[in-house]
Amino acid sequence: MTATDTQTLPLLPLSSGVVLPGMVVTLALETAEARAAAAAAEAADRTLVLVPKRAGGGYADVGTVARIEDVGALPNGLRGAVVRGLRRAHLGAGVADPGGGAATWIEVRPVEAGPASEEAHRLARELRATVEAILDRRRSARMVDLFGGVSDPGEVADTAGYWPDLSYDRKVELLEVVDVEQRLRLVLEWAKEHLADLELKEHINHEVNEGLEKRQREFLLRQQLAAIQKELGDLSGEEEDGDAVSRFRRLLAERDLPEAVAAAVSKELDRFERMSEQSPERGWVQTWLEWVFDIPWGVRAEDRLDLDEAQAVLDTDHTGLDDVKERILEHLAVRKLRAEREAASEEVPAPGSERPLAAGITDGRRGSGAILTLVGPPGVGKTSLGESVARALGRPFVRVALGGVRDEAEIRGHRRTYVGAQPGRLVRAMKEAGAMNPVILLDEVDKLGGDWRGDPASALLEVLDPAQNHTFADHYLEVELDLSDVLFLATANQLETVAGPLLDRMEVVSLDGYTEDEKVAIARDHLLRRQRAAAGLREDEVTVDDGALRSLVREHTREAGVRSLERALARLLRKVATRIARGGHDEAAGSGGTVHPVAVDAAVVRELLGKPRFRDEVLERTSVAGVATGLAVTGVGGDVLFVEATSMPGEGGSPGLTVTGQLGDVMKESAQIALSFVRSRADELGCGPDGFDGRRFHVHFPAGAVPKDGPSAGVTMTTALVSLLTGRLVKPNLAMTGEVTLQGKVLPIGGVKQKVLAAHRVGLTEVLLPKGNEADLDDIPEGIRSEITIHLCSDVRQVLELALEPLAMVAAEAA
Repeated sequence: MTATDTQTLPLLPLSSGVVLPGMVVTLALETAEARAAAAAAEAADRTLVLVPKRAGGGYADVGTVARIEDVGALPNGLRGAVVRGLRRAHLGAGVADPGGGAATWIEVRPVEAGPASEEAHRLARELRATVEAILDRRRSARMVDLFGGVSDPGEVADTAGYWPDLSYDRKVELLEVVDVEQRLRLVLEWAKEHLADLELKEHINHEVNEGLEKRQREFLLRQQLAAIQKELGDLSGEEEDGDAVSRFRRLLAERDLPEAVAAAVSKELDRFERMSEQSPERGWVQTWLEWVFDIPWGVRAEDRLDLDEAQAVLDTDHTGLDDVKERILEHLAVRKLRAEREAASEEVPAPGSERPLAAGITDGRRGSGAILTLVGPPGVGKTSLGESVARALGRPFVRVALGGVRDEAEIRGHRRTYVGAQPGRLVRAMKEAGAMNPVILLDEVDKLGGDWRGDPASALLEVLDPAQNHTFADHYLEVELDLSDVLFLATANQLETVAGPLLDRMEVVSLDGYTEDEKVAIARDHLLRRQRAAAGLREDEVTVDDGALRSLVREHTREAGVRSLERALARLLRKVATRIARGGHDEAAGSGGTVHPVAVDAAVVRELLGKPRFRDEVLERTSVAGVATGLAVTGVGGDVLFVEATSMPGEGGSPGLTVTGQLGDVMKESAQIALSFVRSRADELGCGPDGFDGRRFHVHFPAGAVPKDGPSAGVTMTTALVSLLTGRLVKPNLAMTGEVTLQGKVLPIGGVKQKVLAAHRVGLTEVLLPKGNEADLDDIPEGIRSEITIHLCSDVRQVLELALEPLAMVAAEAA
């Protein structure tokens, strides 16, 4: 039969399988249609067409011409037929059964098949190798034998019909591909996909088995190691530290843990001992036990109760700061008296009598610590003072930096349920200190943050409350920690950003800055020695007299602390070191070749550092009417503040007020109050009502990039406005501060000491303060009060009388 000849054969539809050419399969004749087709084929030449159904409906376009090899009963009782696939055939139109039977016949046209090409043979060889690799991994010897007896490329591709992993849809697709090369490429692609899947599964199984074997091997080795350590322990009569449970139990017996802590440790130890080596929770429990035993339970540093020795240590480390030193000595004196009274009360009383405790002494240790907060501008020695206090008391010192901390867990620790959990900074500080009564410095407490992770400032409330911190609970440890013996020193630059409840628990000690004499003494006794060593100079190579140090303080620094002074001194000594390194000091050598030290005085300072960075500008600023000198407190200490006032015709003849200089709301309101007072008292103040008609006033605070706020510039703005309207100049050597009311009253303000120090720093000789701040004058050093005349005023009229030059003097200067 040629490729164009057609043939009519019985049709046997297949719903659950595909028979390809070359395949021999047994079909169950379950339906009447199937049995009729088989009977029709047997009645003819035993040939029929097998056509599979598509998954989406309908039949395939290509079927398989097959021959019935045998017909009989299957083991399940159904009738079956053994068929052999012969060739592919295109399907034509269906016809009625020629014999009048129930079978469906169909016209088929053979598929044209020419000789196989070289490419087909190459693809067949590649497919054979791929399938053999698959069968080798599946260890299917029967399939290998079956595949080995096939040589024709088309038959090689059709062996895919035997693959159990090939889906029904793919087998139908394979039947419909009549081109041999295309069929080989399709089967080869499927075979490579299947081989890749097998290789991946094999790799995963290998990794899993290797991991299991490794863990089993490690488990056996650990068991052997434990047995060896046990034998060694039995031979030496003691336990080795490698046995974690034994080590922890020994520590529990040796350490003096509080009862509640010991109970919690014993409970966790029992859990730890029962846990498997492979349990992840075992590592968490072991870390917790390590932390608990790292805390110095029951260990206390012995206080140095000699007040004179403590005073000497404080004076050696720091110049000035008398208020802080006095408070530390008070704390030490109380500790000394408590220790003496408690020792006396522990003596055995006579039979029948009881000795009461000394007044004010309790039978517990609760509340014996202290919480001091050192508040002051940068560079005044707050942080270094903490270490000095620890040396004076003979206690260990730990610094906890709180600047920028935003997570509440940094203070109270993380819950143990979190991966990588650890205790808070206070527990870590106690571990680092090695004692339960250290000095802990909470640095930059005013710069604590807060966000969705919590509020660290609120977490500090319990820490800094003497009535609560004896039972401080860290979230990680979950046992009570006694912090009542700790001396807490907190530092801050300003109190405005410290939370009110937290500030209420602190005892505030102000460090308002140093006087000029104190800065010179600090530079001479502390900074010079440190910076000379940093510059690589010996003591016999350079000398710096007080005049040079005073020149640095006056002309090259203007600050409350001494950091800029130290930098200026370091710069000066580096220039001296450069001169010595270049040999410039040889000219100072004597006739015997002895090198004399470089002597630095005020003239040498100007030569090495150049022109002064700061100059007195008060006289220049106040040389015109409408300018007054005020005093303010900033984040870096006290400062001098100038207020300028001017007036101009108002738009449309309407009066008004403009204030500039990046001012806050309180300061703007103070400016409005000052103008209202001056307008309401114009005749009394000598301003005249005509000065306000249709004029607009402008009050400006120079240094506009610096934010300013507060009511203390009220008297300064009032004085500037009166000076503008009367033409009377403000005294150039005078500064003022105070809040003003609409009735002209001068109300007290804060930061008196810092403001007076700032006035002295720039060379002013008179300061006007509110009468209500008279008590604050005791905080001002005696040396400053002897050089500055301080006027106390309760009414703004007194301020104007003292601050403004007389009209006659103004007229004389104008003439």
